[in-house]
Amino acid sequence: MNVADSRRAASALERFGYEHAPRADDADVIVLNTCMVRQSAEDRAYGRLNGLRPLAKKNPDLVVCVMGCMIGVKGNQALKERFPFIRIVSAPSDIRPLVEYLASQTDRQDEEKQTAERFAWMDGELALPVREQNQLVSAYITVMDGCSHACAYCIIPSKRGGEKSRPPEHILSEARLMVAQGVKEIIFLGQIVDRYGKDRPDYPTLAGLLRQAHEIEGLKRIRFLTSHPSNITDELLDAVAELPKVMPHIEVPNQAGDDQVLKNMRRGYTVEEYRQLIHRIRQRIPGVSIATDIIVGFPGETGEQFQRTSDLLAELKLDVAHLARYSPRKGTLSERKMPDDVPDEEKWRRFRLLEELQKGIATGINARYLDQTVDVLFEEKKKGRWRGRTPTYKLVFVETDEDLRGKLLPVRITWSGPWSMRGELAE
Repeated sequence: MNVADSRRAASALERFGYEHAPRADDADVIVLNTCMVRQSAEDRAYGRLNGLRPLAKKNPDLVVCVMGCMIGVKGNQALKERFPFIRIVSAPSDIRPLVEYLASQTDRQDEEKQTAERFAWMDGELALPVREQNQLVSAYITVMDGCSHACAYCIIPSKRGGEKSRPPEHILSEARLMVAQGVKEIIFLGQIVDRYGKDRPDYPTLAGLLRQAHEIEGLKRIRFLTSHPSNITDELLDAVAELPKVMPHIEVPNQAGDDQVLKNMRRGYTVEEYRQLIHRIRQRIPGVSIATDIIVGFPGETGEQFQRTSDLLAELKLDVAHLARYSPRKGTLSERKMPDDVPDEEKWRRFRLLEELQKGIATGINARYLDQTVDVLFEEKKKGRWRGRTPTYKLVFVETDEDLRGKLLPVRITWSGPWSMRGELAE
């Protein structure tokens, strides 16, 4: 989401005549887009702000804008007091304060045009900054912001506010503009993306939005993330199964494989319900790939409860498992009421056990692709090899002197590993 927000902010800045500066030292405007999901991200943001002190002292006219979760929907006066050189603060996904401040600094006579430019982003008219146009193959579009679920460990609801769906016409307009700028794949984003439209009865569901986006000429692929197990409907699964442009890849976190831990996390489902969901997804979408998130070391998690998580992962054999060690985030329910009682070394031990387990699972799944021919959408060339993705989001590398950027081509897989595969262009 921050990547998508930053691109839209850059696009807005270009409307005021700004150009991208390769170095912060050369910039007139610096936007620091922040995250607080993990402590390490927050620490990096403070580090960057401390690094900007000399620049701000050297250049009193420097415009520093901090946006994102460190500001939150309620603001952050303490941050401005700690770093008085910050000129503007913006809530997550809200570039209006930056746009309005810059507009107020310009001396324009055409007030009507100024107002139109000031709020153009609200009408889906901002997409990619110039330096990424005709370079970016896959791009993000935030379809809804905020979250109303409030898992015990998550800071997002208090920082990004309750869920709010964007108007479908703005989303589709942005998608069409991105396709005109060279994008071949759109990834719809939401904290719980399958709740799109739940807050607005006059909006389509996510399935309906996917069907509308499917009609965009020139768009090759559509994906969405991240889903919540309690909100995946048959309507959504049918859309994935029926629409050729919607890729058969579902991100659906389970977070733990023990009912008591899930209850403590306030996830809203049981292990058996998650198990049945996975079976239902696989039944309705043959060949689908499924990714999950798992947190180890949640407060009170015993060795036996962790083992149930490990057993569930071994049983379901999901394609990808994003693993995290629990860390308390100030202001969350778990931080306020649950002692962080699993030692860090034990968290690491559990993390590495699951990591090794998932490595074996992914190795087996990817080995099925050997000598198979699959369609790959190529994104970029790195270290002499082109990289792209299969419909099931498997990473594939191909060595060739041809320019493959943005091309969707059949590739025969010649080698597979747990995290990527290699292949050659099929005849």
